[in-house]
Amino acid sequence: MTRFLILFFSILIAAGCNGDKKAEVKTEETVTATETTVQLTDDQMKNAGIATGKLELKNISAVLKVSGTIDVPPQNIVSVSVPLGGYLRSTRLLPGMHVSKGQSIATLEDPQYIQLQQDYLTAKAKLVYAEQEYNRQKELNQSKASSDKVLQQAQAELTSQNIMVRSLAEKLRLININPDRLSAGTITRSISIFSPINGFVSKVNVNIGKYSNPSDVLFEIINPADIHLALDIFEKDVNNLFTGQKLLAYTNTNPTKKYPCKIILIGKDFSADRAVEVHAHFEAYDKTLIPGTFMNAEIETQNSNAYVLPTDAIVTYENKQYVFVEKGKNIFEITEVPPGNAQNGFTEITDEAAKTLADKKIVVNGAYNLLMKMKNTSDE
Repeated sequence: MTRFLILFFSILIAAGCNGDKKAEVKTEETVTATETTVQLTDDQMKNAGIATGKLELKNISAVLKVSGTIDVPPQNIVSVSVPLGGYLRSTRLLPGMHVSKGQSIATLEDPQYIQLQQDYLTAKAKLVYAEQEYNRQKELNQSKASSDKVLQQAQAELTSQNIMVRSLAEKLRLININPDRLSAGTITRSISIFSPINGFVSKVNVNIGKYSNPSDVLFEIINPADIHLALDIFEKDVNNLFTGQKLLAYTNTNPTKKYPCKIILIGKDFSADRAVEVHAHFEAYDKTLIPGTFMNAEIETQNSNAYVLPTDAIVTYENKQYVFVEKGKNIFEITEVPPGNAQNGFTEITDEAAKTLADKKIVVNGAYNLLMKMKNTSDE
């Protein structure tokens, strides 16, 4: 009986010891994690490819990302109107059509054109008479056959008529009628409108038969040869820019195609949202770029020394950036860092974060593996 009891208790003790060993093995293979830390076993460290490093001081240039639109200087935009008004008789212009300088783009009619030509020819005829009369009175005055008063009246009439002819001639030129070629046989009821520049039509505001007042804009023509980029730069970034600074611009539809530009002008006035307008020229003109197109731009500011980490050391989770700091053997704590400028595989760490992370071992390889293990374990 005694031997039986001894054997029984020996079996129980052995079973208990085996259970403890199994529990210990299970604990060693389990990832332990809290909301901010994760601990791995040696095997898990090896499989995750974890490697640590420290902050490095490197010369890095910041990239300022801004937005704006393609703009055209005022001298390259022309609003076409008729100084004396008139009815549109014909035009073939459509928005987007290209026109050349001096090309006829519209024809207008109005009775006042006829009246203006009549007035000019009449005034011109009177000017010939006034000139002849003055010469006669001048000869008579020299022989004392005519008084000085009559001569002065003839001279005043000649001057007045000369002014009338010149002013009417300028009015004719306003409506593109050459007064030097005008005669009684060439009087016309219509006038032609010519394109003042090379470019393309951006707006057509009239139709056949519509009357246009002198203040109405018939067409708008844009010369895109001098298009530039107008960027909105916030107050805090203006001091990082200078005239002649280069940048790369791109559209939302084709972000891989970069357009080299150079800053030509930095505005001096702030808008309501504390932004300054900065103008940049395209180094090469591209006909596909249309004024008003929205564009993004990347401006590389001046180089400066900054503490950096390999970009792979920084992980993004819920729109925030983090690094893992070694707290002990195989133990890592997740720490938030403000976003910085990235260049050539390194990301800048801001001054405040750099002070916190100084001389600490930071995971530079396998950081995303740690994030996945920490989040998966905490969700279990």
